[in-house]
Amino acid sequence: MSSVTEHTKVNTLALVAHDNCKLKMIDWVSRHRLPLQNKRLVTTGTTGRMIEDRLGKGLDILRVKSGPLGGDQQIGAKIAEGSIDALIFFWDPLEPMSHDPDIKALLRVATLWNIPIACNESSADFLVSSPLFKGYERVVPDFDAHNARQISTGIPVDEKKCS
Repeated sequence: MSSVTEHTKVNTLALVAHDNCKLKMIDWVSRHRLPLQNKRLVTTGTTGRMIEDRLGKGLDILRVKSGPLGGDQQIGAKIAEGSIDALIFFWDPLEPMSHDPDIKALLRVATLWNIPIACNESSADFLVSSPLFKGYERVVPDFDAHNARQISTGIPVDEKKCS
């Protein structure tokens, strides 16, 4: 797999917080309002609603569905499409989650597409305070070889059907 170096600005940031971490996320956004106010924030539904309710206007927030209702997957799709540049995901490692496969898939796709991920306040602080937050050279994976691979099924191409 080859890769491409792409000069990217962090313009769109995904914010996700589990229920036990939502107040921590609101506090974090409040403390970092200045560097965030020129960014597009994509949030899961409840997290975004709480940020808007507590912090008022002035932030560009796009809310997707609540995490357990598909919001984690919507954010993962936006990462795969290239429309999210970084992920801040405050999760509770001591709390079992009913939608754990969705959470693992979100972290997997963020890692696959090589976007910065912060999973706690400390790493989120490092992310937004870094000079790289304004612009950085990100290696974007090139999946052309993966997409062009031959798949051996033993069935001629014109007979492949999925029913």
